[in-house]
Formats: sequence, C-alpha cells, structure tokens
Amino acid sequence: MERQLLQQAKEAFVSGRARPLEFRLQQLHALQRMIMEKETEISTALKQDISRSQYDTPLLELISIENEIKLAIEKLAQWAAPRPVEKNLFTISDEVYIQPEPLGVVLIIGAWNYPWALTLIPLVGAIAAGNAAVVKPSELSKCSSLLLHALLPCYLDKDLYPVVTGGVSETQQLLRLRFDHIFYTGGSTAGKLVMEAAARHLTPVTLELGGKSPCYIDKDCDVRTACRRVTWGKFVNCGQTCIAPDYILCEPCIQGQVVEFIRETLLEFYGADPKCSPDYGRIINQEHFNRIMSLMEGYTPVVGGQSDSSQWYIAPTVLKDVPPHSRLMQEEIFGPLLPIVTVSDMEDAINFINEREKPLALYIFCSDQKAIKRMIEETTSGGVTVNDVMMHYTVSSLPFGGVGQSGMGRYHGKHTFDQLSHQRACLIRSLKMERVNLARYPPQDRRRARRVRMALRSPLIDTSKRTLIWAVVATILGLSFKQNMEIDAFICFKLY
Repeated sequence: MERQLLQQAKEAFVSGRARPLEFRLQQLHALQRMIMEKETEISTALKQDISRSQYDTPLLELISIENEIKLAIEKLAQWAAPRPVEKNLFTISDEVYIQPEPLGVVLIIGAWNYPWALTLIPLVGAIAAGNAAVVKPSELSKCSSLLLHALLPCYLDKDLYPVVTGGVSETQQLLRLRFDHIFYTGGSTAGKLVMEAAARHLTPVTLELGGKSPCYIDKDCDVRTACRRVTWGKFVNCGQTCIAPDYILCEPCIQGQVVEFIRETLLEFYGADPKCSPDYGRIINQEHFNRIMSLMEGYTPVVGGQSDSSQWYIAPTVLKDVPPHSRLMQEEIFGPLLPIVTVSDMEDAINFINEREKPLALYIFCSDQKAIKRMIEETTSGGVTVNDVMMHYTVSSLPFGGVGQSGMGRYHGKHTFDQLSHQRACLIRSLKMERVNLARYPPQDRRRARRVRMALRSPLIDTSKRTLIWAVVATILGLSFKQNMEIDAFICFKLY
C-alpha cells in the first residue's frame, strides 16, 4: 500500500502538475479553506485525543497554520523567482543566478502533541516549493489522524498529497522506501532511526526533535511576571510541548519565591483543582502517563503531584532542589513536571547548560542587557527567547529548528520553502567573446597565468548598478544589452 502511494505520488510529480505557481497557489488556498471550514471538527478531535480546550486549539495550532499559508500565498512568486548573485570577472557578462526547484516527493512524519500544526506547516512548505508529499500523521493522536486522512483528499490533489495512517509498522514500511526528503518531528530516539533509514538512500532529512530546554530566572528580574509566563509555557497542553521550559535554573535565594508565584499562577489559571478545569489537558496515553509518573519517584512535590491513571491525569507539579544528575534531569520530561535546580550565579547556570546536550530552546529572564547578551553569546540552543517562553516559534521570519541532539534543519515561512527546495546553481553565457577565455586555455605562459590568477582573485562584483549605467549608454550608442555586457567584460578583463 505504502509503495503504491509513493509510486502514485512520484508519477504525479513527474507529470509536472505540481510545478506551476498557479497550481501551488490553488492547493494552498484549498488547504486554507479546509482549516477555516473544519475548525470545529479539528477542535473536537483534539478534545478526544488530549482533552484540549476548544479555545486553545485555534491559539496553539490553527492560527499558526493559517499564518503560514497566508505568508506562502503572498510571497510565493518572490520565493520561487531566480535569485541573482554577484559575479566575478570571468562571468560578468553572463546570467548567474540561483533557481529554487522542487526536490520531488517528501515524506512528512507528524507528531501527536500538536498533530495539525506539526504536520501541516511542513506540508505548506512542501506545496509552496512544488513538491509532492506523503503525509504520515502520528497514530497516537488517533482521532486527529483519522480526520486528517478523511479531510485532506477532499481539499488537495489526491495523487500528490496522500495520507498514510497506521502505527509503527506503517512508518517503518515508508522509511524503507526512497523519498527525496524526509521531514520528521518527534523524539530523538525515533529521530536516529529515521536518519539511519534515510542514510540507506542518501536521503536528506529535517529532524525536529526536542530535549531539555532550560529556563534561567535571574534574581534581579521581575520574578512574579517571569513565573507567570513560565507557568503558562510549561503547563499548556499538559506540558506536552517540545519547546516547553523543561526545568528552571535559579539561585537558592529566590527558589521559594519561584515556587510560591507558580502556585499562585496555577490557582489563577486552573482553579483549586486543575482536574476539573476545562483548560487543563491530559496525557496522551497510559504509556506516557506511566513514564512521567516514574520520573517523580523518590521526590516530594512542593506543588501538585496528584494523578489519576483512569483519566491519564497528572496535576501541574513543581519539584525543588532537584539534583543535577537525577533521572528527572537526564531525559526530556514532556509532561507537567517542573523541576527547579539551584545554581550559584549566572556563570554557574551557563556552565550547567553547556555541560549538557544543546537544547531546542533556551529561556532567559533577566533585566540586565549585558547579562542577557553574555548568556546568549556563551551558550548554544536551537532558539532563544528572553523574558518570555515559546514566542519565537510564532515568528515566521525566524528559522525554527534544533542543533546537535535537538535536531537539524529549520522551517517556518521562507525557511520551510528553502529547506524543501533544491537551490540550483545556474550560469548562462554566450558563445561569443571567446577572446576573453583564451587566458585559461593551453598552452599556458606567464602572461596568461597572471591574467587568470588576477581574474579569479578579483572580488565579486554586483553588476546591478553597472547594468543600469550601461543601459543608459546603450540607449545613446544604440547597442544591444548583450553587446554592452561584452564590452564591459572585455574592458574589465583588459585592465588586468
């Protein structure tokens, strides 16, 4: 089945119908229509999958998808246009440019925690770049997966953008096949398997993984506001967000304040019993519930800690004085547990972060601009947000992606288009002006070698202004544009 769908997508791509910009725009408009028309059904599916509030789904997923589509529609002609580049003396009269072109058939493997955004935003880029795409939503978000399988063929080209449902077996079958690019969002363990499978076909990959994103709170900042923002970012979607603050770093003198401010904020957000709040979600399944609960073994929470396995419910939980080498600090939590690790100062926090794998995101709460700059300069992460959490994800002009163990490649906006395009180098020249080429041909002598060396060592030239000047001269002299460029090149070459 998977092989048949891939062959169908390849044949549709080779036919060329995905290449015209008009077709791409039509498909993007159709996808936009699907999001607008099926918002209620999508929200219902997510309520069934992870008990997400109907009000959160537009804010957390649908608006970001709509923004990506709108941007792609508005900028597509610009993104897909040839991109002129600077020239050297040997190519000054030639057309030299980069032409973005489709890669072919892309495999998009989505994630369950944000099953619509993390599947459809890469698809927007694949469509905009002129590719075909096989879409594999996560089987864990079952209702969303089945709904996407039902909806997408009603709006998009069935051959170019098929949806494959199923579990691990179906994903493994897909990974045995040869795609032109694989875009995977999920955990690092599965990410390694995806990369291993892709290597067998030399298929390029984009891996959007995760990791333990640190959150440093400086003692001299507005700690109350910092805790309010951290509380939202950590516990929205029940902590099941790849860029959620994974743990807090702070000095011991403010640890008590941090705990109390988080406690107050949780009461404001979710009431005295978050289990009864329509705004607080649930863990995706029993396996993840058991995994998260096991991370708490041996600790006494200072906030929360309640759970109900029948509902896969874990209360928003804070743990303080967590040892740096505990199991809780060894793996991504991906749930509503927030450990606090104390550090002596910012330098200690920087060292703590740098001793570990490079995170997907880094959060810094600080009022000192020099200190902020220092922390950014002396650490590495996929992205960084200062005095807030997760908001860098919402800016389509910023590339979103990991570094090292937190992933490779980037997307959002034009970055997705570029990631799923081949940047083809193009040089078009005339068969005239052969005299200019004589210096590179044998037999060589000192004079010819000197000319070639000087030409190749010359700085790159932006011909846009020169072209404008020569266009005016051409009008006066009655010369053609090509003649102008040939004369220009010849004169420049003779100067050397």
